[in-house]
Amino acid sequence: MEQKPDYYNNLDKIYSKIWNLLNAGLQNRDSPFHIPVFICGQENESSGRIVVLRGIDENERKIWFHSDIRSKKIKILKSYPEANFLFYDKSEKIQLRIKGSVKINYQNDITKKSWKKTTHMSRQCYLGNYGPGSENSEPTSGLTEKIDNLKYTIEESEIGYKNFSVIETFISSIEWLFLAAKGHRRAKFDYKNKIIKKYWLIP
Repeated sequence: MEQKPDYYNNLDKIYSKIWNLLNAGLQNRDSPFHIPVFICGQENESSGRIVVLRGIDENERKIWFHSDIRSKKIKILKSYPEANFLFYDKSEKIQLRIKGSVKINYQNDITKKSWKKTTHMSRQCYLGNYGPGSENSEPTSGLTEKIDNLKYTIEESEIGYKNFSVIETFISSIEWLFLAAKGHRRAKFDYKNKIIKKYWLIP
C-alpha cells in the first residue's frame, strides 16, 4: 500500500516542502529541480527552455538564474516581463508551476556579486563572439578552440562579464501537484503583498 507523506493533507507542510525542494535544486546539481523549464513570451509567442537554478530567497519570494544578455529571451522579457517556471521531480511525484514578474539585472551590484561566484568553467558560456541563437554557416559551439578547451585564465574570462546577466523572478503564485495512486493533491499559493493565500485545487 502506498504510504502518504506527512504533507499530503496539510497546506503549511506542502509550502515548506516546496522551498525544501527548491533549496535542494539549488544545492544539488543532480536534483531534478536544478534545471527547470523557463517559459516567457506573450500569448501567441511564448517559448520555453531549460535554465539552471542559481538562487532562491524565500523571504523575498524570488528565484533567479544566469543568462547571456544577448539571448532572445532577454528581448522578450524586456517587452513582456512576466514568466513561468516548470519543475518536476519524478521520484517525488511533484510538479511545481511558478509564476512571477521578471527583473533583468545587468552590470549592477547583483551581477557583480554573482559573476564573482561564477566558476572558471561556467564563464565559458559568456565568452563567445556572437550571441546564442545567431545563425552560422557550419556546426559550431560558438567558441574559439582555446575557449572550448578551457585554455583561458580566470583573468582572461573577465571579458565575459559584458555578456552576463542575472534574471530574477519575483513570485506571484506557486501551483503544486502531487501524484498519488490513492488520490492526487493539488494546491495553490498566491502572494498578495506580505500575505500568502493557501488553498486547495481539484487535481
